[in-house]
Amino acid sequence: MHVTMVKKRLSGGAPCRKCQQAEDLLRSRGLWSRIDEIVWADEDDPSSPGMQLGQKHQVKVAPFFIVRDDDGKELVYESSLKFIKERLGEEPVKAEVSAVEPGEVEEAARSLEGSHPSEILRWGLSRFGDRLALAFSGAEDVALIHLARAGGLPFSVFTLDTGRLHPETYRYIDTVRKRYGVEIAMVSPDRTTLEPFVRRKGLFSFYDDGHEECCGIRKVEPLRRVLSGFAAWATGQRRDQSPATRGAIPVCEIDRTFSGAGGPLVKLNPLAAWTSAEVWQLLRDEEIPWNPLHERGFVSIGCEPCTRAILPGEHERAGRWWWEENTKRECGLHIGNTRAPG
Repeated sequence: MHVTMVKKRLSGGAPCRKCQQAEDLLRSRGLWSRIDEIVWADEDDPSSPGMQLGQKHQVKVAPFFIVRDDDGKELVYESSLKFIKERLGEEPVKAEVSAVEPGEVEEAARSLEGSHPSEILRWGLSRFGDRLALAFSGAEDVALIHLARAGGLPFSVFTLDTGRLHPETYRYIDTVRKRYGVEIAMVSPDRTTLEPFVRRKGLFSFYDDGHEECCGIRKVEPLRRVLSGFAAWATGQRRDQSPATRGAIPVCEIDRTFSGAGGPLVKLNPLAAWTSAEVWQLLRDEEIPWNPLHERGFVSIGCEPCTRAILPGEHERAGRWWWEENTKRECGLHIGNTRAPG
């Protein structure tokens, strides 16, 4: 199989945005080496090789991929995701990384404290590559995706699809996927556990007996499952989000709740020292997309039944599990925040 990628070159000499996103997607999944040939379609030159291939195959968009099989037959793909899924295999290639040495994470936490989030993220991506996964759900997490993509190093992204997210959130996930040209793995609950739970307790039992059991099934178990395939993960946690549970989180730590692929799991919190204002300044300055629910008073956004808009003067976490005590307003994904080391 021979793969030709046709990329468009703009008048100023730069590649088109979608072409760069497609290349970044292939690189982030460890598949760039599977492209055998790059052919350029120059915007100002109808006779350029790429433009001629476009005319030959009646393709008017870029990038596109021409796959020539061993029997000489050619097939054209205009969708990067479809090309990857059908011809290169759906699973990303995970590079091997050396095991974390004793004291390495503690030293990284000390040396990176006070660094810009991009520097903290760069350390993690340089150390673990696409064996580091970005957990995506909201404003802080899309900031990490933006910084990771700007850094040019391979990375992976996943999101927990609890089945109870707002419609706006599902559309937002797709917006981010298209904007950054990244694959966002949708991780769902185990049906064999979820369905008996719903039959037994209904869809809103958390209002009566707390959210811990529901979150355990819809969030914690799926997270445990997906993290078992990685060596590290990065979160959008900030210390000022919840002083009672997040006030002392380090920028780098060993996760005391979950395990990684073959050993300890490293957890990065690049935004730990940032405030909400700093995150939103980055989003506005860089024109990073955000969930439209933010414009309706939602600050911390989770599942639809457990999230509400906050009132003026309320803390941003006041809209999460508002019927419970402040110290219980964690879903279990970051329960290690409140545990004593050791």
